[in-house]
Amino acid sequence: VPVVPGKKTEKEKFAGGLYTTTVEAFVPAAGRAIQGATSHCLGQNFSRMFDIKVESGAGDGQHEFVWQNSWGFTTRSIGVAVLVHSDNQGLVLPPRVAGYQVVIVPVGITAKTSEEEKERILVAVKSIQQSLKGVRVHCDLRENYTPGWKFNDWEVKGVPVRIEVGPRDLANQQVRVAIRWNGEKLE
Repeated sequence: VPVVPGKKTEKEKFAGGLYTTTVEAFVPAAGRAIQGATSHCLGQNFSRMFDIKVESGAGDGQHEFVWQNSWGFTTRSIGVAVLVHSDNQGLVLPPRVAGYQVVIVPVGITAKTSEEEKERILVAVKSIQQSLKGVRVHCDLRENYTPGWKFNDWEVKGVPVRIEVGPRDLANQQVRVAIRWNGEKLE
């Protein structure tokens, strides 16, 4: 998420603090910024008020008032992340951020599909999952949803790569791959 760091004016700073810095999260599509986080240097003002002291560190038994700060990260930042990393079809997440980097969806399994054919597809799905070591992979084996529904579900969630495996793919020794960030489909 692009951000713009800054410092609040005297009127905008935290009351009683020395100064306040901020990070404004920029939403390019809207041309607007939303406050994402602030940090307040409180100095010794509050430690004097509440008598909060520490040893000075000189080893002479002297005490001094502590220097304090306060900071916060707003939940609005989640909304900004969604705005920045989405399009009209849903989220478009970078692979490093995505919960699942790849989802494998078996296709072509219908009521007419034999148990033997279904088992071959599921074995292929598990084999692909095993071959993707070091990648966060999920196999969508839900039987109560159509492949099209699953494709849309994972697209909305922003999974970067979708692999489709069906009987024709097995016959041709290939898979279909859909790339979320550019909409490209490969075989």
